[in-house]
Amino acid sequence: MKKIMISVCTVAAMSGVAFAGGDFHEVVEPVIVPVVEVDNSSFYLGLGLSAISSRDSAVDMDFFDGKAGQDRLGNVTFLAGYNFNQYVAVEGRYTTTFSDEDLVEMSGWSLFVKPQYPVTDAFKVYGLLGFGGVTMDSVNGSNVDVDDSDFQWGLGASYTFMENIEVFLDYTSLANGMEGVYWDGALEVDADAITMGVNYKF
Repeated sequence: MKKIMISVCTVAAMSGVAFAGGDFHEVVEPVIVPVVEVDNSSFYLGLGLSAISSRDSAVDMDFFDGKAGQDRLGNVTFLAGYNFNQYVAVEGRYTTTFSDEDLVEMSGWSLFVKPQYPVTDAFKVYGLLGFGGVTMDSVNGSNVDVDDSDFQWGLGASYTFMENIEVFLDYTSLANGMEGVYWDGALEVDADAITMGVNYKF
């Protein structure tokens, strides 16, 4: 009788498990997918050609037409920079004259913070905010003597057409009311540059 009662209790217990949804499944461990952070930092070097307008501050800038109180220069510009990420970089520049209109030779240096925005994977726009110095010397006896430093700024865009190579075009204000002597006797000097060049990212 006891054996019969034990068997009945066992069957009832098992039935209760079945009615309670007692199907047993193997516990599956969750798969953890690691988050991979993309490193957008990079060091880069660049080379550019700059069209520069140096002039008496009272004279309007004109890259395309020679006028009294302005000299148009051709400069070569060297760049070195570091991208902290895709939005912020720092950049240094040095420029020197290789072609002039027989009035002025100019050299200059710049240190910029470079906020940038990637419009697409290949195309980005950027600003340049910083400090720099400009030196202008006489050519063919013209009366020019400028050696000063001040706030500088610029705007530009670049396009990456190969993995490590990008082309860029930008405008920079190198001098705005800088103190010095220009060839016509002016005591304040402006200088602006339009630069086209190429950067190589390491």
